[in-house]
Amino acid sequence: MSETGNTVRKILVGTVVGNRMDKTAVVQVQRRFAHPVFKKYVNKRVKYKVHDEKNDLNVGDTVRIVETRPLSRDKRWRIFEIVERASQDQDLIRGKEG
Repeated sequence: MSETGNTVRKILVGTVVGNRMDKTAVVQVQRRFAHPVFKKYVNKRVKYKVHDEKNDLNVGDTVRIVETRPLSRDKRWRIFEIVERASQDQDLIRGKEG
């Protein structure tokens, strides 16, 4: 991927939690950090709407996403690569057959 100018794009790793929209998937990114005051570890989850041009993502896939220009009102991220596909067993557990 070539970067134009001095822009550095954020790259995050997350799990697909929704894929019902056309050319869009919802990816949940979880991070763990120490609270600045209480020094207790906190888990924080954020959901991003991601551009999926080929509609090839399934729920449970682990993906790497990259920041991009605004593509719609909510989409500012796109798929960089698919790190790991969800297994068929996970789909059966969630109630999807086929």
